[in-house]
Amino acid sequence: MGEVLNWGILGASKFALNHMGPAIHAAGNAQLTALATSSLEKAKGFKLFRPELKVHESYDALLDDPDIDAVYIPLPNSLHVEWAHKAARAGKHVLVEKPIAMKAEEIDDLTALRDKTGLLIAEAYMIVHHPQWIRARDLVQSGAIGRVDHVDTAFSYDNRTDTKNVRNDPDLGGGGIRDIGVYTYSSVRFVTGAEPAEISARIKTENGVDTWAQVVGEMEGPLGRFTYSAITSMRLSPRQEVVFQGDAGEIRLTAPFNPGVFGQAELEVRRPDGTRTIESWPQTNHYILQVENFGRAVHEGAAYPCPLEFSRGTQAMIDRVFDVAVDIG
Repeated sequence: MGEVLNWGILGASKFALNHMGPAIHAAGNAQLTALATSSLEKAKGFKLFRPELKVHESYDALLDDPDIDAVYIPLPNSLHVEWAHKAARAGKHVLVEKPIAMKAEEIDDLTALRDKTGLLIAEAYMIVHHPQWIRARDLVQSGAIGRVDHVDTAFSYDNRTDTKNVRNDPDLGGGGIRDIGVYTYSSVRFVTGAEPAEISARIKTENGVDTWAQVVGEMEGPLGRFTYSAITSMRLSPRQEVVFQGDAGEIRLTAPFNPGVFGQAELEVRRPDGTRTIESWPQTNHYILQVENFGRAVHEGAAYPCPLEFSRGTQAMIDRVFDVAVDIG
């Protein structure tokens, strides 16, 4: 599959252990080479699937490692921009967990750094690598359901008992919108090419973070103008669903954001006459696809599916939601 990219991970997060670490290890053009953590106990889980893993006791030590080509950053949201800059200045390609920044304008300096150095700096927005979403985009943009009239998105889980979770910490950039609004907002932008025209939002907060949010309004783009609604919550039972409604049918995505964890990735097309067709991808791992596409972009010059310009648009929408949101308690 071409040249191998040697990866290092900054921080032994649970997500890196359960998903991105194994994905880097499994990717055909990648090798998990090093991990930066001061906890040897946390490093043990990574060594179970990568016994040869080099462990650095500090993030700076990993960035100084000449064997590392690319760095994956799964740190708390408030640290993403800082360490992305440090990694790129150390000469590493950078994949940063979403949201890549806390404000849209923070991405501008990263874009300038990318262009100056020639390094790949990108957000780890994995769903755009999944064939479920690529198929949805192709169908919608080809007019398979006619004119798009409305899109519904929903993503929820309940972490109220996990008080130490960074998502419940306002100082670390927590909250449901920054964690999962990235999916409910940006997935629609990816499929339709539309941006928010008019939106309003209601939120509920606890201890300085949003735990529930409802966004409604209109989006506009190459396919025209359509109504839009999104629900995100860290206090509701688990739910994931996206529905694109057109005047000639609808497309419904099940397990659109965490396939394999929440359920099986499926795309259902429903017609006004009651007929339905279903496509499914039971074995596809979008984290592995993300790593492999990153490697192709670095070594082969392939276009990366989630450039910083796209991520900036997502962050701009998140910023706008916060600007217009009314806290209903």
